[in-house]
Amino acid sequence: MKIKHLSFLILLLLLSSCYKVKKPNKPENLISEDNMVNILVDMAIMSSAKGVNKSNIEKNGIIPDAYIYKKNNIDSTTFANSNAYYAFDIKKYDAIYLRVKDSLTILREKYKAIDKEEKKIKEKKDSINRARINEEKRKKYDNRREPKPASLGKLEPLKKN
Repeated sequence: MKIKHLSFLILLLLLSSCYKVKKPNKPENLISEDNMVNILVDMAIMSSAKGVNKSNIEKNGIIPDAYIYKKNNIDSTTFANSNAYYAFDIKKYDAIYLRVKDSLTILREKYKAIDKEEKKIKEKKDSINRARINEEKRKKYDNRREPKPASLGKLEPLKKN
């Protein structure tokens, strides 16, 4: 029984290994590698945005894929055909994704620097506001009437009950 299953499995593997995958034909409106990188970067950013601000995206009526296609003047079929064409050549596709990764890294560093600068500015404004509030509190405290001390000679003794 085990031998039948094993021989069937080997036969199946042999037949599937003989299957030839044909290279897809080059599409008429093939997206250039540079544009493909830009589209994939936009898709990665939009995917991250959907994870963080999904409600804002939906509230503004943005459909992520349609927005990217419109921005890059393509349609979904053009993208799918170009993606399939580039994906067949693993080295070329790997090079495209390496460029996408590099672009995303550069963008991340750029926005981290902007965020760091904004935090410095906010921290400075916050410290100025704290100093102003503390100054106002000091003035308010100084403007209160000073309590009058009891005169030392007119103290009355405590009475016992």
